[in-house]
Amino acid sequence: MTTDSEHPPRGVDPASPAGEDRAQARAESVENPQDTANTPGGEKENTGRTEAAVGYGAVFQVAEFRPIFAAHVLSMLGGVLAEVALAVLVYAETGSAVLSALVFALTYLPYALSGLLLSGIADRYPARRVLVTCDVLSCACVAATAIPGTPVAVLFALRVVMSLIAPLFTGTRAASLADILQGERYVLGRSLVRIVAQGSQILGFGIGGLLLVWLSPRSALLLTAATFAGSALLLRLGTRDRPARVTNSGRLLRESLYSAGRLMADPRIRALLLMWWIPPMFFIVAEGLAAPFAEDVGAGSVGYGLFLAAMPAGTALSEVVAGTMLSPAARDRIVLPLAGVSLVPLVFFAFDPSLPLALVLLLLTGLSAAYALGMDKWFVTDVPDHTRGQAMTLLGAGLMTLQGIGITVGGALAEWAPPYAVIAGSGAGGTVCVLLVLRAVRRTRGAPVMLPA
Repeated sequence: MTTDSEHPPRGVDPASPAGEDRAQARAESVENPQDTANTPGGEKENTGRTEAAVGYGAVFQVAEFRPIFAAHVLSMLGGVLAEVALAVLVYAETGSAVLSALVFALTYLPYALSGLLLSGIADRYPARRVLVTCDVLSCACVAATAIPGTPVAVLFALRVVMSLIAPLFTGTRAASLADILQGERYVLGRSLVRIVAQGSQILGFGIGGLLLVWLSPRSALLLTAATFAGSALLLRLGTRDRPARVTNSGRLLRESLYSAGRLMADPRIRALLLMWWIPPMFFIVAEGLAAPFAEDVGAGSVGYGLFLAAMPAGTALSEVVAGTMLSPAARDRIVLPLAGVSLVPLVFFAFDPSLPLALVLLLLTGLSAAYALGMDKWFVTDVPDHTRGQAMTLLGAGLMTLQGIGITVGGALAEWAPPYAVIAGSGAGGTVCVLLVLRAVRRTRGAPVMLPA
């Protein structure tokens, strides 16, 4: 990673704690070269005070993180509830299971378009303004879906707009966390964000279903709009107004496409992005085939729910264990080997497992996700600060898009092969792909990242 040696990193307010901490850490590493060592990711690790192990509690001690975390919880709950309520509303209006399922599909499909065309917004405008605007627009879209008599085509159009907003919001928030949290606090802060996301998969759809017992779909959508409004208020009042990372007056769409191309052209950044994207593309196949697998083993709706919850439960558990029990150096060391074997448990679906054994295999797959904490550190270290927002937006867009492709391909293959065989194939094929990506990650260790500002 290249940095400006005479100034604080781009995008960090020199007067802010983030700018001071980074400047101090850089000065300490220069004055005390014996305190640095190569980590498995190829970056320099400061083994002194700035890289001391901390716990999750230390993250909440940062005042600015608390409203961001609360806003994230509200946004996740609102997003899940919106999906459930809108799917029920569309089915009630049309009686079409296909159109109802399309509500969920539209969660994935627009991500690539947004990541390519709108990612430049994350760095060209102040982060707080982008985040609050995204929440306000989401609130307005959800409120519009609750208006009685809204045509189904308009409901889908509003869902698409919400899906276009989502990657910009998540990318901007991920980038802004690196301004607020330093060192291990950033790694654990990102971990907490993912734990909430996994928890929403475990509990969110169940809570949404229960709410719809007492609320009509439109009332639930109004409640969802309130969660986005609450998130916007928390971010507006609880976070600092930092300047934009770059000042660029060029055309947004062209600059976004150009910047995405530059990021993908750099060998190191491309390798790290692929390492984020490829494993989930194959993980998601199992979750996409939960319903047919549960039906084949005679597990019913309870088995279906357990099947969907097993992998997220393992993921959340692995994040907590790695965040509380492993040192920063240990988290770096486990990244490559753990990622390499992460999909291997799915290969054992080839033996047509019973539901209990399938749940164990999915839990083991989820437990491998502990490598993400080390990946967070590598990514924020190697991506230049002035492109961090775009890189994070591109990361999220690619992640969701490839998961959508994984679900689609897995479902198509399950038309002519048993679900357990398709899941096993995703494990085998995914392992090969991941090992190829890990070769690129290993080969680009320490490679300079030079992206012009």
